[in-house]
Amino acid sequence: MTYALYYWEGLPGRGEFVRLALEQAGADYVDIARSRDGTDTMLDIMEADSAAAPFAPPFLKDGNLIVSQTANILFYLGRRLGLAPEAEGDRHRLNGLQMTIADMVAEAHDTHHPVATSLYYEDQKPEAARRAADFRKARIPKYLDYFERVLTANPDGPKHIVGPALTYGDLSLHHLLEGLHYAFPQAMTAYGDRWPHLDALRHEIARLPRITAYLASDRRIPFNENGVFRHYPELDGVGAGGED
Repeated sequence: MTYALYYWEGLPGRGEFVRLALEQAGADYVDIARSRDGTDTMLDIMEADSAAAPFAPPFLKDGNLIVSQTANILFYLGRRLGLAPEAEGDRHRLNGLQMTIADMVAEAHDTHHPVATSLYYEDQKPEAARRAADFRKARIPKYLDYFERVLTANPDGPKHIVGPALTYGDLSLHHLLEGLHYAFPQAMTAYGDRWPHLDALRHEIARLPRITAYLASDRRIPFNENGVFRHYPELDGVGAGGED
């Protein structure tokens, strides 16, 4: 059966974590917002008078089942796509790591929208500069030190975040790192080789044949300044108000 993925048109955003899993598995799926009237269809589902109506995208339809929230979607898809461990304990540990990735994604988003998502970035630039400085100096190393430590401690080796085989967590770490390098290239470069296992994972995922093909295709939506990861030079410590 074909999966239906619902996310905002023109944005990689949180939907990209799900796309990467579907692409790596070679799954049949439709990116609904990129089809005719897709966004209206998505909004109709969200606004329906139904107990199953999701609060926000991304959400996934598998037949009549609707699964919302990025980590929850990936937990649902993991075993079905061959991208999750067999052991129940490992699957829940992977889900916890995915939630931690989601926490960091939310903090990255809040660097450019620290006051309110309903306001434009230009309406909250002083607050964004302060939030981004803390994110660069304190939050990036706190999260990435943790993920590096988890990779190092994996008894099956540091190539994967859980167990001996590729999981959706590895794909998600790749996209998280790509997003950080897009939004904060100066800050990430300044950290040098502090996270060698994460750097190796980032590049290894990009070399997977299906991921390589996806990244080069028109199905992949490039990072842009309407998404979660945005590159504003002043938030990367460049220019007035952003110097470290």
